[in-house]
Amino acid sequence: QVQVVESGGGLVQTGGSLRLSCTASGLVFGNYAMGWFRQAPGKEREGISCIGWSGSIAYYADSVRGRFTISRDNAKKTLYLQMNSLKPEDTAIYYCAPDCTSHEGRIQTSSAYWGQGTQVTVSS
Repeated sequence: QVQVVESGGGLVQTGGSLRLSCTASGLVFGNYAMGWFRQAPGKEREGISCIGWSGSIAYYADSVRGRFTISRDNAKKTLYLQMNSLKPEDTAIYYCAPDCTSHEGRIQTSSAYWGQGTQVTVSS
């Protein structure tokens, strides 16, 4: 059974930073591209970043490019998202998922495995 667990969310002021983490079990972590997704209240889930299995290639949504950095540690089976210069519109529940892709600027996954997510709230 694949399980993913996100952590690191919280309440931060505009311009602040947070670092999210995601651990995954039940799969060979290093074999999969891993992605971050978010869902704000009343909106559809949005793919924001995807990193290749080796960590050498990363993709970002326009909304976060230049502010967020995705990384991974395959030995620790952990995915990270460093979020800087946070804005109120970044407020959402953040999720990670395996097997992401980026096509024509859109980050998606066909994964059926989702964790509970971690809440990020950016106050103005």
